[in-house]
Amino acid sequence: MKRIQLFSILLIAGAAVAVQADGPLPGYDDTPLLPGSKWRVHDKNRPYPVVVTPGTSSTQESPGKAPSDAVVLFDGKDLTQWETGGRGADKGKMVEPRWKVVEGAMEMTPGGGDVLSKAKFGDCQLHLEWCAPPPRGDGQSRGNSGVFLHGLYEIQVLDCYDNATYADGGAGSIYGQYPAMVNACRKPGEWQTYDILFEVPRFDADKKLTRPGYVTVLLNGVVVQNHQEIMGAGTHRRVATYQYHEPTGPLKLQDHGNPVRYRNIWVRPLKLAE
Repeated sequence: MKRIQLFSILLIAGAAVAVQADGPLPGYDDTPLLPGSKWRVHDKNRPYPVVVTPGTSSTQESPGKAPSDAVVLFDGKDLTQWETGGRGADKGKMVEPRWKVVEGAMEMTPGGGDVLSKAKFGDCQLHLEWCAPPPRGDGQSRGNSGVFLHGLYEIQVLDCYDNATYADGGAGSIYGQYPAMVNACRKPGEWQTYDILFEVPRFDADKKLTRPGYVTVLLNGVVVQNHQEIMGAGTHRRVATYQYHEPTGPLKLQDHGNPVRYRNIWVRPLKLAE
């Protein structure tokens, strides 16, 4: 059989990646077309998946490594990928964060304000780890913070280990909208892991919503939101609604007055089928 080289051009997150393979061309060109697709079953001309080196798992002692195609937003060293709203003469500007780096983690400094990633994302896979401080008080006063997708849609961060609060305000909830399916929190002082798949809302040329956002959330490896439709931007004591926004936006971590720590933050932009 004739030996050939196969070059497959793939597109992921807007970047073309060439995959080269030596050997006979695999697949078929005489099989049925897949419904609604230009590709045949086992199509030999269909592009290969891009090669990504997986990351490594974290332990309580140290964070793992991100996948090879991830955008690393915090690697334990500095806050150069983050910014916050200015005050005084800098009001209306974005300035360097007032949070601090402690023991390889970024720690919220009470009164330091929310921090936002300088990078902006649309559809994405997000990984981050968070650690609540020793308990003080109960309910919403224990380890309260939040992960805001697109800077708008909040996945609640809260110490919910043996701590009761309103159902749609616990860890893993879409705040004020949908409770977590289960409470999978570890003890305060232990590192908790969020793995989140986010599909950004779509708007048309007239800035009208055509498709809501969706989110899947795993807390410590346990599914707590499964492709859940988002009602709108996070809010307190009101029904969430949508307002038009750009297709990409930052990741925001909330200052809620508790010294919550974050580490091992990375994002993989996704190119999803429309």
